[in-house]
Amino acid sequence: MESKKLLDDVGWQIVRALQTNARVSLAELGRAIGMSPPAVAERIRRLEETGIVAGYRAVVSPEAVGLPVAAFIRLQTSSQQYPALTARLQQMPEVLECYHLAGPDAFIIKVAAASTEHLERVIGQLSQFGPTNTSIVLSAAFEPKAIDPRALPGSRD
Repeated sequence: MESKKLLDDVGWQIVRALQTNARVSLAELGRAIGMSPPAVAERIRRLEETGIVAGYRAVVSPEAVGLPVAAFIRLQTSSQQYPALTARLQQMPEVLECYHLAGPDAFIIKVAAASTEHLERVIGQLSQFGPTNTSIVLSAAFEPKAIDPRALPGSRD
């Protein structure tokens, strides 16, 4: 219930601001929402303690660091392979994200590679766990979106 209290209008304003720019100063955020910097700091601390704000990180462009080929690899495998597969995926520097799925594919894996040849080697490493199906990303339709309270059940918009 603590999270519901924290996610009032002010809480959502803070969450939206942090999702847009996690480096916003407490003074700037306080001015934007009509709170003092210490009050904003306390709200953020409570959002962090409850796990609503789970962390902060820099967004690094894979293209800018020499990994211009992005792909999603869908992998079919048996549940007996999951421990070995997830251990292997965690060790692969090309793997950016991995999700366990319901349906015919057990996992979808987002990777970044330096070239299509590099991607082919990554796929080869994963194919030992089962059949793969790879889609190369041509472009992003839009940047990752922030969580919006309108997505919650019972929201008014």
